[in-house]
Amino acid sequence: MTTTIQSQAEVQIRQLLADREGAMRERDAELLAGHFGPDAVRFDLAPPLQTSGPELQDPAGLRAWFAGLEGGIDYEITDLNVTAGEDVAYCHSLNRLGETSDGTPDLWVMWFRATICLRKVDGTWQITHEHTSTPFYMDGSFRAATDLEP
Repeated sequence: MTTTIQSQAEVQIRQLLADREGAMRERDAELLAGHFGPDAVRFDLAPPLQTSGPELQDPAGLRAWFAGLEGGIDYEITDLNVTAGEDVAYCHSLNRLGETSDGTPDLWVMWFRATICLRKVDGTWQITHEHTSTPFYMDGSFRAATDLEP
């Protein structure tokens, strides 16, 4: 029975992440914000160091970010690994974000790492923790290594 619960949970979580993948491309701030639980915490690529709770459930910040991107958004979740129990799960992936802006045909692309923790509340998976990051060059420049590819 546990195997069935885990496989159903994994399918549901993979669908949630596929929905988020599409929402990024479609600039659907409401769908993205709607996946966070009320006590969620996020350590994101962009400042500040931490965002939590109601701020994550408010799509206004995402709408403002999307408005600053002039071109199309290309977003892909790859190498997704999901570990799910009956009501708690975590996953990690390598994600690709691309965007065209300033009227140029060139696509700006960046790969980054993501870890997401979820909790099942009233039958629905909610994101409770999200951490995204890029490595940095330890050569003294301390530049973010946004040119890496898997």
